[in-house]
Amino acid sequence: MSATPHQPTVTEREARQVAEAAREQGWQKPSFAKELFLGRFRLDLIHPHPLPAAEDTLRGEEFLAKLRDFCETKIDSARIEREARIPDETITGLKELGALGMKIDTKYGGLGLTQVYYNKALALVGSVNPALGALLSAHQSIGVPQPLKLFGTQEQRDTFLPRCARTDISAFLLTEPDVGSDPARLATTAVRDGDDYVLDGVKLWTTNGVVADLLVVMARVPKSEEGKGGITAFVVEAASEGVTVENRNAFMGLRGLENGVTRFHRVRVPAANRIGPEGAGLKIALTTLNTGRLSLPAMCAGAGKWCLKIAREWTSVREQWGKPVALHEAVGSKISFIAATTFALEAVLDLSSQMADENRNDIRIEAALAKLYGSEMACLMADELVQIRGGRGFETAASLAARGERAVPAEQVLRDLRINRIFEGSTEIMHLLIAREAVDAHLSVAGDLIDPDKSLSEKAKAGANAGVFYAKWLPKLVAGAGQLPRSYNEFHHDVDLSTHLRYVERSARKLARSTFYAMSRWQGRMETKQGFLGRIVDIGAELFAMSAACVRAELLRTQGDHGREAYQLADAFCRQSRIRVEELFGRLWTNTDDIDRKVVKGVLSGTYTWLEEGVLDPSGDGPWIADATPGASTRENVHRPIR
Repeated sequence: MSATPHQPTVTEREARQVAEAAREQGWQKPSFAKELFLGRFRLDLIHPHPLPAAEDTLRGEEFLAKLRDFCETKIDSARIEREARIPDETITGLKELGALGMKIDTKYGGLGLTQVYYNKALALVGSVNPALGALLSAHQSIGVPQPLKLFGTQEQRDTFLPRCARTDISAFLLTEPDVGSDPARLATTAVRDGDDYVLDGVKLWTTNGVVADLLVVMARVPKSEEGKGGITAFVVEAASEGVTVENRNAFMGLRGLENGVTRFHRVRVPAANRIGPEGAGLKIALTTLNTGRLSLPAMCAGAGKWCLKIAREWTSVREQWGKPVALHEAVGSKISFIAATTFALEAVLDLSSQMADENRNDIRIEAALAKLYGSEMACLMADELVQIRGGRGFETAASLAARGERAVPAEQVLRDLRINRIFEGSTEIMHLLIAREAVDAHLSVAGDLIDPDKSLSEKAKAGANAGVFYAKWLPKLVAGAGQLPRSYNEFHHDVDLSTHLRYVERSARKLARSTFYAMSRWQGRMETKQGFLGRIVDIGAELFAMSAACVRAELLRTQGDHGREAYQLADAFCRQSRIRVEELFGRLWTNTDDIDRKVVKGVLSGTYTWLEEGVLDPSGDGPWIADATPGASTRENVHRPIR
């Protein structure tokens, strides 16, 4: 599709340069996951499992008790699903409870919860209705509070955070009708005019945008004498003249989601509302997401817990051929998968969240892995639950209730969870993002070797640096603690988890060797090998989850809190995970990537259009991508602020 006149046209290389410039370049703190991809199993970075301070636990538990009571008595999930809207009184009640300010410091009127307890709260709310979890998450994880906490001025924090803590809902606006994960093509503009900027453009999929009072908006500022320009972040009052919510979008799941299309036409925004300097917007967005992504796996872990509860209750009463269906191996294996995976997801979530609270480690890869792994595995668990429930799994809760059975919304959970594989970075984009961080050490020393724009002298220098790095690094990938029978013996109790940790250590070295071989083989073409990179990342995700599961099991054992059962679940998960890892290792080099590319070219060129014959397309007319030409809105404003 050709670019519209207002749409910036950029090459693939320019797009990559924009994304690269927005990355956090340095690694000032250690990272367990980064070391894992380099073949170094740094168990000391996550074991013993970090723990929250006593006062943080007390404050968190007190709020969770209030939130649980509110969820049980004040939230009607069936009504939200039926009316496809969160009632105003529900949102008002959450405001009064302080739920808008869970992550906001107490000095601004917030609750000051840790990441651990914020995630527990999201899991609780999301288990009642995921649309509510999405509202609270979008408001605090990526909306106004988090960017201001990280990059705002003291005056901005004093002005906006008290509002966000109690009364005002915020939203995050980056995506546009023709711009998804390629921000270099951002078309919304913000032109400096005296003490203001003037915004023009259209934003799509604005979660919370329909009900928001405050917006974080990413816009392109032209270069000028006053500033260097570039993608820049602004806090915008949703009630400003020229802001129009043109549509409330509807989706296959999250029916209560207040998500829309927002148009800006000559909207004046004070320069004082700019977050950070001009050109820092994309970096602000990506840095905000580093920790903000943990909200999605929180709700995925909560969904796993619910799936396990329903699977246990249903399969114990439903009988086939003389015994409960749970005791039939075909169903029992699904229950085991749900139980073991739920344990692992919670382990990954709690470990990553506690590390985020301590701020001792760089968790950008851990948070991304948690989001990637949690969203994928939760969908699998929900799908298995629907299969376990059979026809009742496909039937809506309302229909079940109408004919006198328990209203179990299994099909709704499957629909609601599906978006998490797309939200805040699709699985495919997460693969590329994590892969880029995973090979950062290699690119740092050998990147100039594969850069076509570098001179011969620069390549020679890079070659010398690479020689020194690899001379030290490669020999360490040959042998390690994973080959010593008594390594990690502190994890050997009633069940032996040490064998799994030794497997993780060996596999980490194998993963690093595979990455090095691929870079040597493909060099500059490595970034086009997205199938290979995706498998590398998926292996790393499994190894991280296995590590987290073992560390959590040992924590629970030392605390005397279901330690024996935790070890059993960790063992089951690791055994299941190891099967997946071995398959992924095999597919690194034995796959259909080459033939797939040929088929895709054939599909796009029309070679196989004969295969499409014999059906009718019920799709309506209209463009594939809506026109987003700047200008005054011609549609009714459906903005619905909650008062």
